[in-house]
Amino acid sequence: MSTYTTQMDAAQKGILTDQMKQVLSEERIAEDLLVERVANGRIAIPANKKHTCLKAKGVGEGLATKINVNLGVSEDCCNLDLEIEKVKKAIALKADAIMDLSTFGDTRAFRRRVVEISPVMIGTVPVYDAVARYGKAVPQITVDDFFDVIRMHAQDGVDFMTIHAGLNRAAVERIRKSPRLTHVVSRGGSLLLHWMEANDCENPFYEHFDRLLEICQEYDVTLSLGDGLRPGCLQDATDAAQIQELIILGELTQQAWQARVQVMIEGPGHVPLNEVVANMQLEKKLCHGAPFYVLGPIVTDVAPGYDHITSAIGGAIAASCGADFLCYVTPAEHLRLPDLDDMKQGIVAARIAAHAADVAKGIPGAIDWDNAMSKARKELDWTRMFELAMDPEKARAYRESSKPIDEQVCTMCGDLCAVKRSREILEGR
Repeated sequence: MSTYTTQMDAAQKGILTDQMKQVLSEERIAEDLLVERVANGRIAIPANKKHTCLKAKGVGEGLATKINVNLGVSEDCCNLDLEIEKVKKAIALKADAIMDLSTFGDTRAFRRRVVEISPVMIGTVPVYDAVARYGKAVPQITVDDFFDVIRMHAQDGVDFMTIHAGLNRAAVERIRKSPRLTHVVSRGGSLLLHWMEANDCENPFYEHFDRLLEICQEYDVTLSLGDGLRPGCLQDATDAAQIQELIILGELTQQAWQARVQVMIEGPGHVPLNEVVANMQLEKKLCHGAPFYVLGPIVTDVAPGYDHITSAIGGAIAASCGADFLCYVTPAEHLRLPDLDDMKQGIVAARIAAHAADVAKGIPGAIDWDNAMSKARKELDWTRMFELAMDPEKARAYRESSKPIDEQVCTMCGDLCAVKRSREILEGR
């Protein structure tokens, strides 16, 4: 009987895993092409061996764009029941992944509960948990502390982990030589920067990258190589520090692949609209075609309360030209911990961006959904329109709030409905 350590290892041995079969059941991609791209790292299937209720999904070249939802508690907002409700809501709203970013309380119990109830892939940022778990000042956390937490997350069934291994001393030097307007806006990146500067040491995840790969290989955890130096404002976009880190991430990607560990690359951040395409091209080139996971990009800094829109604009462009995985942004971004309604708005905005991009890049079957909606509109079939809507609840509510005299049409046009009139003229009905 053939054995394998990771999905990448299986693919390189020509083994079709159960997780690959699950991906094939949802995607229109040839089996041999899927196996080839998992083998060469262009597709990742985050699937921890301990996550037993997972329905695996693929992230990468030729697959539908996936979306992630961030949630979790903080010291200021520590309502675990509400966060579990968010998990269930995110799954119901068809999120493809959930990241638990908790930084306070019994993080392990919450994380295990999330893994237990979630058929979608789960991600975490272990450096957050190191701060929460040990209650130490950041400089006093040891290298072993960091790696013990990573192993714990792997044992708990986490499918992918954000590790800011590319923020090494060479990358930090780029910030000193080319100062930024907003410095380091990544929470994990800033924690590591603090640790490195206080201890006059190299980034432990960069220095001991082999130790990290051993844990990932054992549990088949996908490395989501974090962008600790992502730009936090338009002015800092595509600067020397961001690109320096990206170069390092490309080198680490090859090292991970040699160990048959799957990799995703995390990307910006705040990026002007005219630089989004170039950022996608740089990542794909410098990181050898590894799947790209982007936060946004947010394309303007002046819309607090509407950053689900600024993010969806950037995300649609990014995914249409290379990004494979969009991290949702809610209206609460930069302002507070999101509530349930914020989360829903963020998910819908990200799903719109992802689907629009899939249509643009010709993902097989993507436009079929749009064509079905168009047919229902032509037929003035409101029941079918609601069934096909990305958010049926909202669509029905709008319809119910303003009823027309003629139930076939809506109150926007009434008797002047162009669809009804042209159908009567051209089709005689």
